[in-house]
This record gives sequence, structure tokens and C-alpha cells, in this order.
Amino acid sequence: MEWLEVSVEVSSEAAEAVAEVLNRYAPQGVAIEAGPEGAAGGPVAVRAYLPSDADLPETRRKVEEALWHLGQLLPIPEPAFRAVPDTDWTESWKQHMRVLHIGRRVVVRPSWLSYAPRRDDIVVTLDPGMAFGTGLHPTTQMCLMALEEHVRPGMSLLDLGTGSGILAIVGAKLGAAPVLALDNDAEAVAAARRNVDDNGVAAAVRPAQGSLAQADGTFDVVAVNILARVIVQMAAQGLADRLAAQGLLVLAGILDEQEEEVRSALQHAGLQVTGRRQIDDWVGLEAKRRVAD
Repeated sequence: MEWLEVSVEVSSEAAEAVAEVLNRYAPQGVAIEAGPEGAAGGPVAVRAYLPSDADLPETRRKVEEALWHLGQLLPIPEPAFRAVPDTDWTESWKQHMRVLHIGRRVVVRPSWLSYAPRRDDIVVTLDPGMAFGTGLHPTTQMCLMALEEHVRPGMSLLDLGTGSGILAIVGAKLGAAPVLALDNDAEAVAAARRNVDDNGVAAAVRPAQGSLAQADGTFDVVAVNILARVIVQMAAQGLADRLAAQGLLVLAGILDEQEEEVRSALQHAGLQVTGRRQIDDWVGLEAKRRVAD
């Protein structure tokens, strides 16, 4: 049996959105490949493989149509297609994968690649898949940088919208426990659970289906890497109540033109912004409970 490879070269900002689209039609999942210099060094290739069966012409049409619609929101070039023999496809997309370095210490390693860690490295084994959170997207990177800076052993961590579980896993490897990793998507929870097991942090991290309403108690760190409009909604629904007295809120998924709306929502919820990061058009914020005058 042959497979039809679909590949799209995009920025790291658009890679996971393209992967989400392709995953609807690719039964074996999607690969996101950074170049030799990592995600910041140039375009990222997103690849998926469609079975060459009787439905292939219709599947290809749907893929092209879905990518066209996505292209109305993000700069998406025309996809490239090529036939791949059954004996080759499972290995072909692995050839260009690289170990990814984020911040000072976080390293994301595909499972088939070897890597000799430095003394202080936080190494996460994470294979390409359908859940958001490969480490390529600027929002994920900013959250990882914040966790690297602020998480200390013994802190509790809540990861809302966990996706692949990468933030929860890194938090646990930095010493956080317990860690609650929530996502509304059942497939994301299953992927997070596998990644938690593969990284040896199951004793600290509990992936579960749910969102803010399912997060009981308070946490030293709360990470929310979701859309800005969802952050605004959560702020009105009691997001601040999940923070311990001196707890830190880490937010991402905010486009720069949405920043003021998010800041206003945080202020109304009794929170004050204490830190800010920006990569391309994406903003990451840190906030704490506002101290009374």
C-alpha cells in the first residue's frame, strides 16, 4: 500500500494550527519538524500521511479546502503532495527531526534521537502527535520559560489546557508536586497521560479531563496556555481563586492586540500583572493577587 505525504512549510507560530487540521485526515498522526537550527531558525515542516485508498481523492480535496480556510487567518502556503511507499513512510518524517532547546534548561527530545544532557538540563521526551504542545509554538515556549524561572521543588502546579502535557511534565521535572493537568479534549488527556508515563513523572502529575470548574483547591503556580477569550472568561469565573496567597499565574495564547483586554479582565478579578514576555505577535503574562494598599 502507498501513502500520500502532505507537507506544509510554515512558521512555528502556524505549525500547530496546521497540524490540528491535518490530523483530522491522517490516521497515523502528524509530524512537526524543526530545521537544523530549531524552530527559531526558519520554516517548520508539518507532515501527514494519507492512505492511498478509494477515498483518497475526496480526502485530498478536504485537506486542501481546510488548509485554504486556515490560510484566511494565517499565512499558509500551498501544500506539497508526494507518494510514499508503505515500507518508507513510517521512517521518512523522522529524518529531519531535531532536539529542541527552549530557555536555558528545557530540552524537548523525540524518543528515537539520542541526547547527552548537560548537568542542569530538563529533558522531556515528546514525540510528534495530535495534541497541542510540541514546544514549537511561541505560547508554549513562553510558558516553559516562566516555569523554568519560577517553579521550585515542592510547589503545586495546575496546568489548564494541558494538550500534550509538556508544561505539567516540565513542572514536575523542576520539582513541582502535586501537578494537576486538565484538558477538555479526551484525546489530549490520553496523549498527556502517555507522555507523563514516558517521562517518569506519573507519581507527581495527574492528567484528567476538565477545566477550571474541575480544579479544586489552590496552587502555587497556575499555567493557562489557551485562547485569550477563554482566559478572559476564566478570569470572570474565579481563576484567581485557584491561586494560593503568593501564587503565580502564567498566561499565554494572547495576541498583542488582545493584551489590554486580558489585562483589564485580570484587574477586575483582583490580579496584577507582574511579568511580560513576547515572541513575534504573541504575548505571555504573569500575574499575582493584587496587594491591598
